[in-house]
Amino acid sequence: MKKKIVSLLLVGVLAMSAFVGCGKSSGNSAKSDDSANTEENTAAKMYTSDDENTLTVAAWDANFNIPALKAAEKAFQKENPDFKLEIIEQSQSSDIENAITTAAQSGNYENLPDIVLFQDHYIQQYVTNYPDAWQDIDDADIDWSDFGEEKLSFSTIDGKHYGAPVDNGTVIFAYRVDLLEQCGYTLDDVTGITWDKFIEIGEKVYNETGKYLLSMDGSGNDLPYMMLQAEGVSQFKDGKANIADNKTMTQIIEVIEKMQQKNVLLLANDWSGYTNDIQKDKVAGVMNGNWIIPTIEQVAENSGKWEITSMPTLSGEEGYASNGGASLYVTANCKKTDLAKKFLAYTFGGGDGAIDTYDNALRDGGVITTCISAGKSDVYQEGVEYFNNQAIYAKIVEMGSHVKVVEQSDYHYTAREKVAAAITNIHNGTSVEDALAQAQQDLEFAMEE
Repeated sequence: MKKKIVSLLLVGVLAMSAFVGCGKSSGNSAKSDDSANTEENTAAKMYTSDDENTLTVAAWDANFNIPALKAAEKAFQKENPDFKLEIIEQSQSSDIENAITTAAQSGNYENLPDIVLFQDHYIQQYVTNYPDAWQDIDDADIDWSDFGEEKLSFSTIDGKHYGAPVDNGTVIFAYRVDLLEQCGYTLDDVTGITWDKFIEIGEKVYNETGKYLLSMDGSGNDLPYMMLQAEGVSQFKDGKANIADNKTMTQIIEVIEKMQQKNVLLLANDWSGYTNDIQKDKVAGVMNGNWIIPTIEQVAENSGKWEITSMPTLSGEEGYASNGGASLYVTANCKKTDLAKKFLAYTFGGGDGAIDTYDNALRDGGVITTCISAGKSDVYQEGVEYFNNQAIYAKIVEMGSHVKVVEQSDYHYTAREKVAAAITNIHNGTSVEDALAQAQQDLEFAMEE
């Protein structure tokens, strides 16, 4: 168990850069002895309620997740007028992770709320390490086939459903269609293409406009993961690192280096640099989880100039991936399990209140459904002015249904760090073979600690 706890804290530290930028969470699970004393100042105290119609839920992000929960509360009140959802707002996702860890290590779950919002990339580790902290919702009245298989792969553990999916992390590739047109291309020309064709187009766009067709945070480089997933390949195989002898990984890393050499890809030093590059109009394309949309929209003068589509792939088929996301989980302390299951099923689970829940969650906080049927509502079919009146939200839900399931690992963020270092080393002159061999060795070492 000690080894697992150490890895838990390490994963939390490495996750930080991913979620600070997208405004969803810092993901920092690690606490020093000094900082542990300040935890009460950064996180609201968790609790449950004795009222039979009240559920408590811990979540973070007042501008994203909290509005979605409020929308669900309002929707469920049509079914149960006396229902109340007490939202315990946390400063970041790590506050919830720390609370679960503390409760599980003490064997006392009395201070946990009924429900918690939990990051997809972490939940399997927490259920594995602390199985007594959770209650499954396998028998909830939810049509699980109404969700993308990839999204459910996180919250389905040992064949049981533990979580109700919330936000949609489907990757979008957004393009400045005005700049594409200036260079003689349309959105169709960058849809269903190979990465080699993408580089050809990107070179022309840079030469004629001075803008890069793709950018990314070099320190928290999510490109390899997203590109691999679009191919149906993982950085892990049978629980072990899968980097050095991964033919697809080698091909993708070679593409990334070629994109840098051809001025197609701009790798920023950090997350702030990445978002600044987008907002300072240095790029003609952005590929990331759809939570990047508000960052793109910060440049008001570019309204109507963007549209979205799928990813390129090595073969030229349309590519689909997901990056980020969270789900709702019932804790061991919940004494109103039936109410919790009914609430989750009726709202986020695709029940009669799903459309109201997700329509309002989209309007008020930008949360996009992972529930396929809810994504067919009139609200989702509406064109978005900033994106040239394209119905981007319906398209995102549709694309999400095609994301391939790949093997996940507790060491997702560790792998991201090691592969990002390899990309930097390759650009500075190290051979692809040597750089990936080093990344493999470093990841294996971290996984063995």
